[in-house]
Amino acid sequence: MNEDDREALFNAWVGQHLALVGRVARSYADTEEDCQELVQEILLQVWLSIPRFERKAKPSTWIYRVALNTALAWQRRNERQRRRPFQPLVPVMDVAKHETEQAHQRERIERLHAAIRRLSKADAALVLLYLDDLSYREIAEILGISEVNVGVKLNRARKALAELMKEEIANDS
Repeated sequence: MNEDDREALFNAWVGQHLALVGRVARSYADTEEDCQELVQEILLQVWLSIPRFERKAKPSTWIYRVALNTALAWQRRNERQRRRPFQPLVPVMDVAKHETEQAHQRERIERLHAAIRRLSKADAALVLLYLDDLSYREIAEILGISEVNVGVKLNRARKALAELMKEEIANDS
């Protein structure tokens, strides 16, 4: 693949899948600054990995895989450097019009992200893909496991997440 083709492919993918990259980054970064840094790191890895794209999977599936692997490596690297507790995430979706509803929604989102961060890395990736409305087949392809295994692991992750959410609510009370 020549450099012009690579650049055109990269630009097309960024246009189509930047939101996907942002969602992954928000799930692994604890501040807006870290999120932006992780987005850049993921995009760099996508660029560097394009020559190895074999077209066996859809581009979105392949980009998810690159994004998750990059986010996990980035998180491990940063955890070793920082060794400090996570800060709450900024909200990742629009909230209701009224300020009280906005505050309530932000609290729920922060609790959800705090609970997701407490899951194992594999479970956090699984939940992220599920929350992104991917099918079991797509999740299985991204994570390299069977669809049945996705169902089993997702059920366990949901239960663990529910318990963690209860703890988050109890800790805030």
